[in-house]
Amino acid sequence: MNHKIICFGETLWDMLPSGKLPGGAPMNVAIHLKYNNYEPLVISSVGIDDLGAALLQFLKSKQVSTAYVQVSQTHLTGVVKVNVDNRNEVTYEIVEPVAWDYIQYEPKAAGLVKDSDVFVYGSLAARSATTRETLLHYLPLAKLKVFDVNLRPPHFTPERIQVLLQFADVLKLNHQELQILSSWVQVTGNEQQKLSYLQKNFNIPLLILTRGENGAAVLSSEEYLEHPGFKIEVEDTIGSGDAFLATFLSNYLQAQPLAVCLRQACLIGAYVATCQGATPQYTPQEVVKSFAGSII
Repeated sequence: MNHKIICFGETLWDMLPSGKLPGGAPMNVAIHLKYNNYEPLVISSVGIDDLGAALLQFLKSKQVSTAYVQVSQTHLTGVVKVNVDNRNEVTYEIVEPVAWDYIQYEPKAAGLVKDSDVFVYGSLAARSATTRETLLHYLPLAKLKVFDVNLRPPHFTPERIQVLLQFADVLKLNHQELQILSSWVQVTGNEQQKLSYLQKNFNIPLLILTRGENGAAVLSSEEYLEHPGFKIEVEDTIGSGDAFLATFLSNYLQAQPLAVCLRQACLIGAYVATCQGATPQYTPQEVVKSFAGSII
């Protein structure tokens, strides 16, 4: 694909009872974009330690460039303690401070952001002053800015999220995050009404809402669409939302109708939830051919 996509933020290890798995929403999105034949770039930071070296090796094994993943001399690679007791509601304890809290501004990276077609960012990377300032330097340079809200208590404040919302051209959030954002601005009503308020108040052209096992919805300036999702046997939900977002963007950038973008995103997101970890290997064509037939 010709579109240039940059994913900014955390790269880390998810520490599960069964062992460690590579993670971090921006990295996960980048890998799923790679599965969709894009060539994404990751801007992040890892430590000069064994976990950092292993993460860089993992990205290389997925054929995702590590050219803009900084190696910190002073902070360790990020880790997250994952609780999967409830497979449908995974919880996370995100260690801090770590290397990706200190992503440094680089003029060359800024040039890449300016030259890119899509810039994907989330709220977690904004928890620290250093990475937040770097992000706020890059955001005005980007063309299409995709905000994957990804609220992880206690690593956010309403003020920071509202600043990040002001840059978004595409907003992706889940049903719980919609409730939280709506409570901050005291908006009531159904999901569509809450999304409409965010769209108008923050001037966001496209909003995507995920609802876990209940599918997803999308709101543009022209239409509101819903998909009921697919009934599956969940292994874990880690990375499911990241696969959803990457698949939606992949189809959206190919100018597919929003209904197609939404259905494909729900399908791949569901498939990833039947697997262990955030980035199981697949091609979208394989999933559509083999997996879809068993769950539609």
